[in-house]
Amino acid sequence: MGSKINMADQVFKKVFGSMWEKLPPVFQKRYNNRPFSNDTSTVEGTMDISLSKFMSCFMPFFKLLHVLVPYQGHNVPVTVDFRSRNNANAVYLDRTFYFPGKKPYQFNSCMQPIHEGVVIEYMAFGLGWKTHYFFDGMKVIMQHKGYVWKVGGINVPLPLEIFIGKGHAEEEVINDNTYRVTMTMTHPLLGLMYSYMGNFTFTRLS
Repeated sequence: MGSKINMADQVFKKVFGSMWEKLPPVFQKRYNNRPFSNDTSTVEGTMDISLSKFMSCFMPFFKLLHVLVPYQGHNVPVTVDFRSRNNANAVYLDRTFYFPGKKPYQFNSCMQPIHEGVVIEYMAFGLGWKTHYFFDGMKVIMQHKGYVWKVGGINVPLPLEIFIGKGHAEEEVINDNTYRVTMTMTHPLLGLMYSYMGNFTFTRLS
């Protein structure tokens, strides 16, 4: 039986384990959400988003499922709300992308800790990205551990690496209120498939 959740603890405290107390101030804010609460924090920034010609073939499918962001752009304004819910031990990311000449695009996901160091980011229809999630003393790293599809509470492995490659993400400190995020998807044969990067600054804290 798992240990009882401490309502005063943050959702990600057990994920980071002994490194929790060593997180820089900006990451203390980034991972401040408590479980089973109404905590909400907001960051705003701009992102550069790019995808390969091969990856663009999958974009209509991703747009339909609201998985990833199906457009490219430079200095695209983005707002991200980090939300807790009073019925879940998870953090929900509500992202809004403001592409010029397009309707604001919503991309939402749920970060669900599985056990220390392992997190699954669930997107629409139960599609998930499993990662080894840790702080290396300088950056927060999300190392690829596979794709899953959550069916009836069971995480079924999906071999999507064959088509879209493996994901990798990092968060880097800029200052006490701003951090930089970088995410790439790389295929062993086709190279870089998808990437986004940008700086985010906190505009609201729980």
